Amino acid sequence: MWIGVALAIGWSSRAAWGPWPAAGQQRLAPPPPACTAERRATPSETEGPYYKPGSPERTSLVDPNMAGVRLILSGYVLSRGACVPVERAWLDFWQANDQGEYDLAGFRLRGHQFTDRAGVYSLETIIPGLYPGRTRHIHVKVRAPNGPVLTTQIYFPGEPRNQSDWIFNASLLANVRDTAAGRAATFNFIVEAR
Repeated sequence: MWIGVALAIGWSSRAAWGPWPAAGQQRLAPPPPACTAERRATPSETEGPYYKPGSPERTSLVDPNMAGVRLILSGYVLSRGACVPVERAWLDFWQANDQGEYDLAGFRLRGHQFTDRAGVYSLETIIPGLYPGRTRHIHVKVRAPNGPVLTTQIYFPGEPRNQSDWIFNASLLANVRDTAAGRAATFNFIVEAR
């Protein structure tokens, strides 16, 4: 099954994942995850005080001249149990800037998108900054069509504050690596799908 998914999205042992391609270019995905019947749903986490509904639909949260280390975050949204890619899953991301501040007046570093036919999402953003009491993280809400909303957070490995952040959950660590343009990370969501 995964071979068909990989061919459908044009994946072939890709060494680096990039941002969404320009119109007319083929979109490539990260390597597909191992799929087993025992896969558990992605754990939920607190929404926190900074969520704002109504974010714009976009795959890049980076504004011109935005400070911070660039990050491409990509992965799959999969259904729990059947473990199949979820097409048109909604993902709504929000995060702090490189100084640990959230935009409460507008929608800077906020945006939503939908997975493609292969259940793949890709987000261009920056590594979030630190603020008191928290380690680095990106907030996200994920929902399969007609499914319940999962609210969770994505964390970064090797962060000194991971162990002191009472909300931190090691099962929500992204797989992160350095690239020539910044960092690339993968994280797959397992959600309830109807």
